[in-house]
Amino acid sequence: MPKRKKKPYFDNHTAALMAAPDEAFTDPNGEPLAFDDFMKWRVHSIELPPTVLCIIKEHKSNGKIKEHVYQRGYAANRKIKQLILNEQEFTVVDHEGCQHIYPDSLPLYDDPLA
Repeated sequence: MPKRKKKPYFDNHTAALMAAPDEAFTDPNGEPLAFDDFMKWRVHSIELPPTVLCIIKEHKSNGKIKEHVYQRGYAANRKIKQLILNEQEFTVVDHEGCQHIYPDSLPLYDDPLA
């Protein structure tokens, strides 16, 4: 029987966080952040590079998530249309925010070109 590969350990970098200077916990104006503001800004938000338009996270039926990164709007729209027609759950992350789409919350898609 082949030996199973051990899953990699993802370090949470607690020591680096504790050793970080105070400037790491300030807003762009230099004011110290409240804990809730810090959590919203650094933990619950995503900062995309300017070359990335959006990230679509496709939730598979086996519980896995597949990410698709797009630079052009027409390609992202095509993927979103495909996911809607397949009634799949997905998440869209762009520079404006994050939207989680459930298949039962979607209106029936009627394609005029089909």
